[in-house]
Amino acid sequence: VQLQESGPGLVKPSQTLSLTCTISGGSITTDYYYWSWIRQPPGKGLEWMGAIGYSGSTYYSPSLRSRTSISRDTSNNQFTLQLSSVTPEDTAVYYCARQVGLFNASDAWGQGTLVTVSS
Repeated sequence: VQLQESGPGLVKPSQTLSLTCTISGGSITTDYYYWSWIRQPPGKGLEWMGAIGYSGSTYYSPSLRSRTSISRDTSNNQFTLQLSSVTPEDTAVYYCARQVGLFNASDAWGQGTLVTVSS
């Protein structure tokens, strides 16, 4: 399976960050697969943001739940991240990834895309 993130590299403060992950070589509806968004701010560790499961159920990090929405487009085999009310602290490399089981480590990753929040 291959995953590819796409979206703007620059977002203004208070706006909504929107990224799409396109999946190839696998189906977003395959049983027991969860499709995640993970980010890494400069100089910091990885942060799991949330996931959408094979049935369409969504799961979010408690610290980001109020600002995060993950959805999917099964016809195009894509899933999307929206993060609202961004600040410069949301500047990070954003990755999409696949987990086999919600509590397991990711076994497939996109290459990552840098999103900078700045006016």
